[in-house]
Amino acid sequence: MIQYHNDDISHLYRPKVTFNLKLKMITLMGLLIIGMFGIIGFFLQHFIKDALEKQVGERTLNVAQSVANIPELKAAFLLNDPATVIQPLVAPIREATGAEYIVVGNAEEIRYSHLKPNRIGKRMVGGDNERALQHGESYVSKAVGSLGLSLRGKVPIISDEGDIIGIVSVGFLVDDVQSMISNYHKELWYVLLLIIGIGIFGAILIANYIKKILFGLEPEEISHLLLQKETILQSTHEGLIAVDKRGFITMMNAAAQRLLFDRECPKNNFVGMPIKELLPHSTLTEVLEHGKSQYDKEMLLGKNIVLVNKVPIYEDDTIVGAVSTFRNKTEIERLTKELTRIKQYANTLRAQTHEFSNKLYTILGLLQLNKKQEAIDFIRKESDIHQEWIRFLMERIPDSMINAILLGKLNQANELRVEMSIHPDSQLTYRFSGAKREALLTVLGNLIENAIEAAKNRKQPKRMVHIFFTDIGDDVIFEIEDSGPGIKGEDANKIFIQGFSTKEGSNRGIGLALTNQMISEIGGTILLEESELGGACFVITIPKD
Repeated sequence: MIQYHNDDISHLYRPKVTFNLKLKMITLMGLLIIGMFGIIGFFLQHFIKDALEKQVGERTLNVAQSVANIPELKAAFLLNDPATVIQPLVAPIREATGAEYIVVGNAEEIRYSHLKPNRIGKRMVGGDNERALQHGESYVSKAVGSLGLSLRGKVPIISDEGDIIGIVSVGFLVDDVQSMISNYHKELWYVLLLIIGIGIFGAILIANYIKKILFGLEPEEISHLLLQKETILQSTHEGLIAVDKRGFITMMNAAAQRLLFDRECPKNNFVGMPIKELLPHSTLTEVLEHGKSQYDKEMLLGKNIVLVNKVPIYEDDTIVGAVSTFRNKTEIERLTKELTRIKQYANTLRAQTHEFSNKLYTILGLLQLNKKQEAIDFIRKESDIHQEWIRFLMERIPDSMINAILLGKLNQANELRVEMSIHPDSQLTYRFSGAKREALLTVLGNLIENAIEAAKNRKQPKRMVHIFFTDIGDDVIFEIEDSGPGIKGEDANKIFIQGFSTKEGSNRGIGLALTNQMISEIGGTILLEESELGGACFVITIPKD
């Protein structure tokens, strides 16, 4: 089981860090927040200023239009002294509306009302009355009057006959408007500063969270670990495939690619692919379901026999994926084949030693009983049988390696009290070389071994293995049959599938799968038939060319 903990990496070598990730994130996010809200603040400040000036301008214009439409004010223009009526009429309106001043003047711009009474009767200041008096327009202007720079609404006074007889000017001092704008700006910036503070606090929380899920590592440390682990994974001799909890491949190293495809492929070719598409017989998904590790399971992977380990990955007691590692057993198999041949020779010698030891004791007993002629006859008989086997194999099979394996299996069968026979019409004068010879030796060893094992569990005299071979025609044909229990019909289609076996025990189901693969690689075929002896009969066909 693989499980991640913060403490697992606390003692690792850490490269030099020039700028802490947490501080870097807080600084960058803080600058981003300040920059964004700074831009928003300046935009809103300009927007509020324009909106307030426009609002005040509309307000002055509305007040001026209301004053200009008062009937009593229009009637006062016909009096000798209009100011005596207009000044008292306008003063309450100015106080009620909050305007800085309301000035009423005649067509010659002579004042009839003013904030300061001593200026009544004097000419209006500003020079912005022309549009109202000459063209009858209502508008807002900004000009310097007797009280200073002000925002003014100008509305003409029109008599009942339709003549322009005067003008109303309602104003707010620009300083007062700016004061209003300044108050709004302060409130705006206070709110923005509060939001910026909340944003920086949030940035601190986010930085702490990200730092936590990164196990307290800095970006330089993560890069260093990633490079280090990638180098380790790609340089290791063991194949490695990792999947997530859905069974999709997340990583495959170069050794795994070489074992699967005999070459290295682009790294992302298989990332994201379901493991079942790449390896239909993989049991890695079972590890994801049950969380149980599997160790040293043999399986056929591509053209190689491998030993597979499968381990779940846990995070906080939850399965988040699994890792499968596999070691190439094919290289070991090559050595095993050589050792198997040596073992076959050793078994042959051991079987012969055992047999000859028994026969020597028999001869010794006959001599002690003073039955010399019977002892001589027994010696001649045994010598003739042994020589007959060697002579038969030497005549029918010129290949010494095939001779050796058949002779070894004959002696092994004799030791296990299994009657092994070779059909008298058998012959193999054609010589295989290279891959075909290696494959044939492995296949014969596996199949004859299986046949002896199947037959030895039967009662005498039904322990039999029969072999026939011929090279007449374009193909070399071997038939190996036994008197064992045979293979049931429902199992006949599965015996060449890796991992399937009718025998009990672990690491079974490899021999026939390997045999079938090796025969296929050299262009041959292997078939299962029912034996005349009652067990199984395997027919191997190998093309000569």
